[in-house]
Amino acid sequence: MSIDSLRRSARATVSGLPGGFWWLWLSTLVNRTGAFVLTFLSLYLTQELGHSAWFAGLVVALHGLGGVAGSPLGGMLTDRWGRRPTMVTMHLAAATCAVLLALVTSAWGVALVVLLMGVAMQAVRPSINATIADLVPAHEVRRAYALNYWALNLGFAIAAIGGGAAIVFGYRTLFLVDAAATALCALIVFLRLPETRPDAKVDHVTGETLADEKVSVLTVLRDAPFRTLVLLNLLVCLVFTAPWIGLPLTMAGEGLEPSAYGAVIAVNGVVIVGFQLLVNKVTDKRSPVMLLTVSSLLFALGTGATALAGSSVAFGATVVVWTIGEMVHVPTNAAATARLAPEHARGRYQGVMGMSWAVAGFVAPILAGWVVDGPGPDVLWIACAVIGAVAAIGYQTRLRSALREAEPEEELGDETEAESKAVAKAVAESATEAETKGEPLAAQVSTAKAATPAVQSVSSS
Repeated sequence: MSIDSLRRSARATVSGLPGGFWWLWLSTLVNRTGAFVLTFLSLYLTQELGHSAWFAGLVVALHGLGGVAGSPLGGMLTDRWGRRPTMVTMHLAAATCAVLLALVTSAWGVALVVLLMGVAMQAVRPSINATIADLVPAHEVRRAYALNYWALNLGFAIAAIGGGAAIVFGYRTLFLVDAAATALCALIVFLRLPETRPDAKVDHVTGETLADEKVSVLTVLRDAPFRTLVLLNLLVCLVFTAPWIGLPLTMAGEGLEPSAYGAVIAVNGVVIVGFQLLVNKVTDKRSPVMLLTVSSLLFALGTGATALAGSSVAFGATVVVWTIGEMVHVPTNAAATARLAPEHARGRYQGVMGMSWAVAGFVAPILAGWVVDGPGPDVLWIACAVIGAVAAIGYQTRLRSALREAEPEEELGDETEAESKAVAKAVAESATEAETKGEPLAAQVSTAKAATPAVQSVSSS
């Protein structure tokens, strides 16, 4: 493939999306470029404050626990309060927590701040995902999620490099830079991003918002196809999270140095930054069920093969496999959530889905550490392979009808939209003519529809 063809492919991958999306994309990039807290938190707790590794692990787990509460909270606020207010407020709350983390030194003070930061950081995600679904045409949503995920990882890679170089200034300085980047992200959203929440349906007698009355978190969980999607995503998330704890322990058991783990896990970021756009191009217009199935199998294959690895190169190869699964799964799952969610409840649906990520982030490290210390690392990786395979089977057998690819329907939807506009125009003209002639409007509408060949063909099909 020539340079020109690669350039054309990249241009096609990023073209055709609305300007509001790119402001959101920029805010994600800015936010993640300053994401130093989670990257260096364990080192700060152990090296700077002198806490034990056990306490550091507990604090990181508290961040995940905060996310379990923050995700549904953010989803509710996204639908009731609005996308932009939720984003701005939660970004500013996370920035405040980063500042406090640079000032607080007591053990439980740090634990509380990190817990609240987990709430704020996870609460902002439903509003981001809902905004993308609002802004972008349905047939482009998966590509938009993939591009936003690319921005997230690109920013994180920059943060990892910049943080390593800037660590000479001290951890607290990095946390303050994190706060500044998050505040700048909130400013971009406030100044440049429009509010996209659909108008709520209001009962004109009681004044109550009908959408909010009918949709709660429990209502979302009663949606059987979506509940299945959430549970299957939880299985995939458990497999995805396990290597971040199990891999360094497994490599240490093979006699490899910690620096070897750093190089191996860096493969994850390098592959995402370097190849996400290519993966987007390859997977564009593919069936979501097929993509979710393939990504689950890649997770199963990559993590399962870790049991057979014994060198840095072999471990790196396993990371490449499950990283490709990650690049396919994350945007496809977000797009599937948007597809199943009613327009007025997108925030809640994305919030419940985000909760599955947060639960896995809290549970998987504990389980992975326990399995490695007990039955052994091989059992962990075999279990991951089995869970990934079960998830793949689940996507194929439980969600095929709910998430069947509708590319012809998408084209039909575009045609129908154009035809609807034509009918609306004809109806308007007919209304004017009806007024003039004194004829019943219903008869004129019927005539207008009959005179539109495209509508006839759609109706007959």
